[in-house]
Parts: sequence; structure tokens; C-alpha cells
Amino acid sequence: MADQQTAGRGRTAPAGFDRRLLPPMMLGSVLNPINSTIIAVTLIPIGDALGAPPARTAWLVSALYLATALGQPVVGRLIDIFGPRRLFLVSTSLVGIAGVIGTLAPDLGVLIASRVLLGFGTCAGYPAAMALLRSESRRTGRDSPGGVLTALAVANQTIAVIGPLLGGLLVGLGGWRATFALNVPLAAAAVLLGLLRLPKETGTGGFPDAGTEDSPAAGTERSPAPTTTLPPGRAGRLAARLDLPGMALFAAMLVSLLLFLMNLHLRDWYLLAIAAAASAAFGARELRAATPFIDLRVLGGNTPLLITYGRALVAYVVSYSFLYGFTQWTEEGFGLSPFHAGLVQIPMFLVAIGVSIVSGRREGVRAKLLVGGLGQVAACLVMLTLTGAGPVWMLILVAVIFGLPQGLNNLALQNSVYFQADPERTASSAGLLRTFAYVGSMVASSTTAASFGQRAGTGGMHHLAWIMLGAAVLYLLLTVFDRALGRALPPAQAN
Repeated sequence: MADQQTAGRGRTAPAGFDRRLLPPMMLGSVLNPINSTIIAVTLIPIGDALGAPPARTAWLVSALYLATALGQPVVGRLIDIFGPRRLFLVSTSLVGIAGVIGTLAPDLGVLIASRVLLGFGTCAGYPAAMALLRSESRRTGRDSPGGVLTALAVANQTIAVIGPLLGGLLVGLGGWRATFALNVPLAAAAVLLGLLRLPKETGTGGFPDAGTEDSPAAGTERSPAPTTTLPPGRAGRLAARLDLPGMALFAAMLVSLLLFLMNLHLRDWYLLAIAAAASAAFGARELRAATPFIDLRVLGGNTPLLITYGRALVAYVVSYSFLYGFTQWTEEGFGLSPFHAGLVQIPMFLVAIGVSIVSGRREGVRAKLLVGGLGQVAACLVMLTLTGAGPVWMLILVAVIFGLPQGLNNLALQNSVYFQADPERTASSAGLLRTFAYVGSMVASSTTAASFGQRAGTGGMHHLAWIMLGAAVLYLLLTVFDRALGRALPPAQAN
């Protein structure tokens, strides 16, 4: 339709995806994974330098995911309303500020605060990329940008390869503070690319035109989105579209839940009570709101999307328990240096990249999820056989096996959300995918800290592996018995 309208105005829209958008999309989307993977090899050096055991340095992981889990759907909703450019520029600027704070941090508390700011700063990259994909799909009339989705997945996997190795190298050259300083040039590059490449939103006074999506790339036009009746006046219009009470209740629910997950203990039961109360109030609010932050009516009726979110949560429990727990054990339990611990991770990410490239050309989703689930189970079983005196090749074997689900699951989950989500809420739906994934990451961080305690020993690693195995089996069952999976995607995407 967008092509027909453009032709009717005497202009010819480009037939393919605007490749100028790829650099800022990719760089923005990888800011979070590069910080996730780099920190894995710096936890032990930071703990040694600041006198903090693994149970306390785990907050460096949890803090980023707490902020990102909260910020992703909020920023995603703002992108759905106002377009990706402004949110991308503001968020990536925060990444640079967080890098400066982390580099100069005098103690663990300030370092954790910098990770919180870093989490909020990396919120816009992925939802912005998904929103741009949707707008380009409308403009070109091509509803399946499989190549671009694969490119995003491969970019994230590539950065994941570089992360542990680069982290170990930076620790060796300039200490753990160098891993925080890296965010300054990365943020500067992202802001510059955003200014030069991302399309400017239409409208006046910083607000998009009523009833339109974010602006397309320069020289193109787009069909209007469904209009929404809003109160007169800029302030009333903004408040109605943002649903600030809904956002506040969502934040209260998520923060209290994640704080409980960070340190699982019955004495913190009140956090679960707060989460439950906030959840009930949030549900009541969203069902009444004219323009809800999260449209529970639509989301509740979209069973395939809900199952995808649950599958993402469980998958990230497994993958991030391995990323953080296994890496800490290779340093402290097996005796590797941070640099060599990063090297051990490389086979996993190389396999993941290869799997993403090959499988990205295939349109099936169910097969990717099934094979990925089996790969997780196999890797966890091998982890249970590892000892501190075993051969190095066993570590590499585990990493290679984990590469299979790492490459398949991320791509399949990303593709599922793109096709299952309400097109008008693509960015916020993508943000919610990351939120569920980060809840899984928080569970992984908490279980890793509980398994290791004061030292990342072999016994703790085996305890963690049993928890990972349980999560991997649950993931597989969610996939095997998901009858809606084949119906959730267009026919070409189902199997």
C-alpha cells in the first residue's frame, strides 16, 4: 500500500531495505550484549580489586538487567509513539556517560550505579531496530525481512564472540576499568551514526503527527497508521499516549519482583507481596486505559506471543547461567586467566554465528527451537562431568555444544516476535521480549551467586548445572507441546 501511495504522488519508493539504516541499527542493538559478555570475564578481577566476593559482584550483572528489563518496554512504547531517532540518540548518549562513571568509580556501589545507567542507555537499540524493520516492511511491501533479522542476530553473536576475548585483553592491558571506558567511543559512534542515518520524525514541537508511525528514511513516504482520539493540547495528548500511571505500576511490579529474584530468600516475602499488588493494580489500570502502555486485551488474546515470551525467559536462564557461572568457574575453579577464560568462550560464539547464518536462510521456526532445546540439554549434561583437574578440550567441547542453541534460539525467538506481535506495537513487543529474557538473566545471576557463594568452585558449578538442566528440559517441553507455534507465523515461517 505504501508503494502504491508513493507512486500515486509521482515518486518511486526504493524496492529494497534501506541499507543506510543497518549501521546504526546494528551498533545500537549490540551495545547491550557487548557489555553483558565483557563483564563475564571481569567479575573476578573486580572482586579482587574491590574486596567483593562473587555474591556481591553478581550485582554488576543484576543491576544492568534490572534497568534494561524495566526500560526496554517503556522505551519501546515511546518508540512506537514518537519514532526511533530521538530515543536512540538520548539512550546511546547515556551509554557514554555510564562509561565515564564506571571508569572512575571509587567503589563497588558507584560501579553498580554505572551499570544501572548503562542498562537504561542500551534500552533503545533493539526496539528501534525492530521498529525500523517494520516501517521498512510497510514501505517496501515485503513482510519478511529475514535477511535483515539474520544480520541483526549475527551481529549480536559476533559481538558476543568479541566480548569475552576483548574483555580479557582489556583487563590485561589496562585493568578492569578499561572495559567500562570502551563504552565512551562506542556511544560516540552510535550517536554520530544515529544523527547521520536515522530518519527524522515528522511533526512539530517534538511530537509526531497524530496517527502516524515514525518517519521513513529520507525521500520516502509511508501509509498512515490507525488514528487515536486524543485530548486537545500537547500535554494532554502526550499524557494520554504515554499512560504514565501504567508505566509506574509496571515499574513497581517489575522492580519488586527482580529484587526478590536477585537474592532468593523467604525473609524477602514482602517483595513478592508488593509485586502481586502492583500486578493487580497494573492489570486493572491497563484494561481501563484508552491507550494502555501494554494492551493486555491484545496481549492476552495472543497465546503464541505469550508462549514465546515464556520460552525466552527459560532460554536465558540457561544461556546466562552458562555465560556467567561457567566463565567464573573456568577462572577460579579451573585456574584460567581472564584472557584465557574469554578464549574458551569463542568456540561457542563461532558456532552460534555459523548456525545463525545457515539457519537464517531457512524459514522454519519450530525446528530451530527443537534443535536448540536439545542442544541445551546436551550441554548441561556434559557440564555435570567437568572437574577442576580435567582437560581443557572438555571446556571447549561444552562451549561448542552451547553454540548450537545460542545461534538457533535467539534467531527463532526474534523472528517469532516479529510475526506474532501487533504491527502497531512492534517496538514495545520487542522490548517485552527483552524484558522476559532479562528476567531469565536475573534468575541466572541469582542462582549463580547462590550456587557459588564465596568461591566459584566445582561443586557450585555442578549445582548450577543441575538448575540449568531443569530449565533446559522445561524449554524443550514448552516447544514440543506448543500446538500454536505452527499457527503463530505466516505459513512460510511455521515449519
